[in-house]
Amino acid sequence: MTKKTNRKVVTIGLLAALFVGALDATVVSTAMPRIITDLNGLKLISWIFSIYTLTTCVTTPIFGKLADLFGRRTIFVTGLTLFVLGSICCGAAATMPQLIWFRALQGIGAGALTPVTFTIIGDLYPGEQRAKVQGIFASVWSVAGLLGPLVGGYFVDALSWRGIFYMNVPVGIIAFALVFGFLHETFEKKAKSIDYFGALSFTIAVSSLLYALLNGGVTFAWSSGIIVLLFAVAIVFLGVFLWVESRVKEPMLPLSLFRNRTMALLYAMSFLGFCVTAGVSIYSPMWIQTLLGHSATGSGLTLMPMSIAWPVAANLAGRFMFRLGAKAFILTGAVIVTLGTVWLAAMQLGSPYWYFVFILIIIGFGMGCMTTRRWCSFRRPSAGSSAALQRRPVRS
Repeated sequence: MTKKTNRKVVTIGLLAALFVGALDATVVSTAMPRIITDLNGLKLISWIFSIYTLTTCVTTPIFGKLADLFGRRTIFVTGLTLFVLGSICCGAAATMPQLIWFRALQGIGAGALTPVTFTIIGDLYPGEQRAKVQGIFASVWSVAGLLGPLVGGYFVDALSWRGIFYMNVPVGIIAFALVFGFLHETFEKKAKSIDYFGALSFTIAVSSLLYALLNGGVTFAWSSGIIVLLFAVAIVFLGVFLWVESRVKEPMLPLSLFRNRTMALLYAMSFLGFCVTAGVSIYSPMWIQTLLGHSATGSGLTLMPMSIAWPVAANLAGRFMFRLGAKAFILTGAVIVTLGTVWLAAMQLGSPYWYFVFILIIIGFGMGCMTTRRWCSFRRPSAGSSAALQRRPVRS
């Protein structure tokens, strides 16, 4: 007799796994000054964040297709195991290069958590229920963005920066037990063509570009042979990636997505918005702790107003968007973010502390206005058009 899935228990496990994955993207920021001091790696700081994002982006579509081949549960627990293993290794890292490599392993595991989690939710819940549950899961990122800097600061001040990685272990074990023990699926194995060459060329192109940008003008002169070579490699492999994506059967990044001007604009906004928020979230704690002399917990509290202003603005914009028009909120948000970043760049060491807090609120509010349109665009298609509806549900 086929065992039945316990939906509530599995949902709790999925929430726990998604939360630690989302939290890990923000919790490291307030701990970076202490990590740099202990591991002596200021020049490599950007790699701590870049490598995690890079490996997550590359492995996300791969894990999504592997889930159709080997089952949701198998791929989910595999990704979760890699994430927890990477967390343990990060906590034990003795040098900055080691931490970077272990963050890459963490990112590979995180690449399975988000896509497979939402796939499982699509299997477990029918139409209207699915929309509600996915809304709850989407809010996990807001909660993680709010708590991440504060949790990271607390661990640094009260315990050790290594604790921000070790705390993933018990939560990961609980999530593993709940999903592996209570999810019983009956799925149709579907043959999928995995875009390995696309993933490889993308990784080489972005890695070369990152290395050139991080070392140009610092370790090597911008006109040096190594930097020129890295930029050339990035351009060549980016061209290879686009060529592969235009011809492969199931591309990692379908180029057809960019033929729609509206969607292309939304993707560009997402990219630029991520650049702004990542820069603010990563370097603000360093400014607050090293130059202003505040504690790690204090820097986390300073970032919280930005995390609060973001969802507040998004909710207000979502409420009035169809009355006033989406374009008005997009342009307003872009102007607010621009003014906030210009003001932030003009700050001096002698500037009042509340300036800093107020600027972060402005940037968070502007980002909330900008991102509302993106979420509405992704939610607009009817439930019947979702690929998840075409999957065979598990027994529940």
